Amino acid sequence: MARHKNIKTKICTQNFVCNKMGGMENNNFLLEILVQELPYQFIPSAQAQLESGFKKLLEDNKLKYSKIKTYATPRRLAVVIEGLDYSQDDIIKDVKGPILSIALDESGNYTKAAEGFAKKNGVLPDNLYQKDGYIFAKIEQKGKTSKEVLTENIKPVIMKLQGSHFMRWGYFEEKFSRPIEGIVALFNEDVLNVEIFNKKASNKTKGHRFAEIKEIEIKNPLEYVDVLKKVNVYADVEERKQLIIDSAIKKAEEVSCKIDFSKLDDLLDEVTYITEFPIPVVCEFKKEYLQIPDIVTVTVMSKHQRYFPLYENSGKLSNKFITMANFVGNSSEALENIQKGNQRVISARLEDGKFFYEDDIKTSLEEKLPSLSGMTFQRGLGTLLDKTERISELSSYICDLLKIADKTDILRTAKLCKADLSTKLVFEFTELQGFIGENYALKSGEKENVALGIKEHYFPLNAYSELPSSLEGQIVSIADKIDTITAVFLSTQGDKKKKRPTGSNDPLGVRRAILGVLKTVINFNLKLNLDDVIKKSIEMISKSFDIKVENETFSEIVDFIYGRLNVIYEQTYSNDVLAACKNSDPLYDLNDWLKRVEAVEKFVNASDLSAVLEAINRVLKITASHKTFDEVDETLFVQEEEKVLYSAIKNSGEINYANISEIARFIEPLNKFFDKVLVMDKDEKIKTNRLNLLSKLSNKFNSICDFSKIVSR
Repeated sequence: MARHKNIKTKICTQNFVCNKMGGMENNNFLLEILVQELPYQFIPSAQAQLESGFKKLLEDNKLKYSKIKTYATPRRLAVVIEGLDYSQDDIIKDVKGPILSIALDESGNYTKAAEGFAKKNGVLPDNLYQKDGYIFAKIEQKGKTSKEVLTENIKPVIMKLQGSHFMRWGYFEEKFSRPIEGIVALFNEDVLNVEIFNKKASNKTKGHRFAEIKEIEIKNPLEYVDVLKKVNVYADVEERKQLIIDSAIKKAEEVSCKIDFSKLDDLLDEVTYITEFPIPVVCEFKKEYLQIPDIVTVTVMSKHQRYFPLYENSGKLSNKFITMANFVGNSSEALENIQKGNQRVISARLEDGKFFYEDDIKTSLEEKLPSLSGMTFQRGLGTLLDKTERISELSSYICDLLKIADKTDILRTAKLCKADLSTKLVFEFTELQGFIGENYALKSGEKENVALGIKEHYFPLNAYSELPSSLEGQIVSIADKIDTITAVFLSTQGDKKKKRPTGSNDPLGVRRAILGVLKTVINFNLKLNLDDVIKKSIEMISKSFDIKVENETFSEIVDFIYGRLNVIYEQTYSNDVLAACKNSDPLYDLNDWLKRVEAVEKFVNASDLSAVLEAINRVLKITASHKTFDEVDETLFVQEEEKVLYSAIKNSGEINYANISEIARFIEPLNKFFDKVLVMDKDEKIKTNRLNLLSKLSNKFNSICDFSKIVSR
C-alpha cells in the first residue's frame, strides 16, 4: 500500500511541476450556491457579476484558465472554471534598499539599517548586493496554489454581489438576496474549506424539489451539468431556454396551433429564470373571451400570468395557451390539476377584462375626456385634462414650425390621446394605454390614422422599441414628451433640483421621453427646432400655473437633452467630437447636427491632426479675448506672410462642415505667419489689424465646431 501511495505522490509531483512550467492544465473548479427561490430579475445580473468577479480574481492573481461559465436556476447560482493553473508562478524580484551611505559604515560593513532591510525581506545580510549606489535583495516569492487563492476569496466574491431588496437573514450582519441553503466548492475532487452564513462547503447538492433523489454527490466540476439532470435540474440557462422553446412548439403543434416567440422575449426569459425543469401544459379558456381585443387577452396571459398565447394556423388568436410548469413526474392527475388551476385563474382575469371592456364601449372615446379632469398629472401642474390641452396647443405649434397646412387629424389625435386613461380597462391594465385608445377610437368611428396616432404617441415604449410611424403619432408624441420633460424641470427648480431624474430615479420617465423625442426627430428627418418647442412649452406651463421661471432652467433642459443625445451616439462617434459639436446648437436642427458630427469625425480620423490642431488652437487662444473687430485693412500689412494668409482667407469663401477639408489650405500660410509675424506688435493699429485677420479665421473654425475640444489622434 505504501509503495502505491509513493507512486501516486510521485505522479502528482510531476503534474505539479508540469503545471508550474506552463504545461497542459487539467484543473477545474466548481462553486454552487444553493438558495431559496431568487427573484427572476436578479438572476441574469447575478450571473454576470459572478463571471466578472471570478475573472477579476484570477486576473489579479495571475492565474490562467481556459474557460469560465456560469449557471443559474431559481434555486442556485454556479460557476465552473476549466483549465485552471494549479498555482501562481514563483516570482524572483530585485528589491531596492537603502542608499550605500546609509547601508555601509566607514569600514564597509553593513549597518543596522541594512541588516533591518535584509531581515524584513527574509534574506541574510551576506545575500545582499550593491548596484547603482544602493543595496538590493533578490527575493523569491513563492506562488500560492489556486486552491489557496479560491478558498480565501470565494466568500468575498459572493458577498460583493449586488441587487435590489438585499436583506439580512437570521442573525447575520451580511446581506444577500435570499437565505443560503448550501454550498458546493470543488477544486478537482477536493472540497474547499469555505463557509458562508454558517454553511460549510461540501460536494453534495440538492435536486429539484419534486425529484425522487433529494441529494446528489458531485465528484468532478465538469460533471456538474450532467449530474443535475439526474435530479431534474437543467442548470444551463441557454439549454433550459431552448428546451422551453422546443417543447412549447411541439406541444402547440399537437393542438394544431402555432406559437410566436419573436414577440415574447421578456416572457421567455422570465419563464426560463423561474423554472428548473420546465414542462409545457396546454390549457384553454372559453371562446367567448375572444370577443375582447386580442391585446387585452395576450397581455393578461403573457404579462400577468406568464402564459404563452397560441395562434391558429390562420393567424387568429386561439383560446388555447401554454403554461410552463416547474414540475417533475408524469402523473396525469397532477398535470390535470395544474391545467385546471391555471384555467380557473385565466378565466377570472378575462372575465374582469370582458366586463370592463363591455362597460367602456358604452360611451365614445370623446365622451370620456371630462373624466381626465379628476386625474392628477403631477402635483402643482394640473390634471391630465390640462396636460391634454397643452399637448393640443403644442402640437399645433409644432405643425406651424414644420409648415404643415392641414392640422385637423393631428389636433384630433392630440385631443383624444389621453382619453383612454379614464377607462376601466386601462385602469386595471395600465400597460394597455394607447393600445386601448386605438381600439376604442375605431369603435367610436374615428379615422384610422387618428386611432393609430393615439396608440403611437406613446412610442417608443422603451429604448429598443418601435417609433411612431404616422405623422399624427410623431407630432403628438413629441408634444406629449416635451410637455413632460419641461414640467419636471419647472417643478424641480431651486432647492428641488435634487429631485430631477437620475440614473436610478426617474418616475415620470424623463430620460426615456428625451430619447423618444430625439429618435423620432432624427429617424423621420423632421426639420424641427426643439429649442423653440421647449421655450413654447415653458411659456405655456409657467403661465398656466403662475410659475416663475429661473434664468438657467432652459439651458439646464437643453444640457440634459444633449446628455441623452450623447448616450445614443457615444458608441458611434468619439466623445471629443460630440463635445466639440455641441457649440453648433444641436437642437436647432438635429439632422443637420448629425451630418456635422459625421463630417468632423471623418475629418479628424483622416487628417494629420496634431499639426492641424496645433495651428487652429493657436489661433483660437490668441483671439479668445478679442471680442470686437473691424474689417482687415490691407494697407496695414507689413510682412508678406500677412498678405498670403489674408489672400487664403479671402479666396476660401464660406467654410462649413460640408467642406471641412478646406481647413487644410490655411495650415501652411498660418504656420509661416506665426513663424515670421509678431501678432502683438507695439503699433496698436498693426496689432489690432492682425487680431482682426486671425479673428476672421477663428470664426471660420468655430462655424464648424469647437476644435479646442478635439483630442489629437
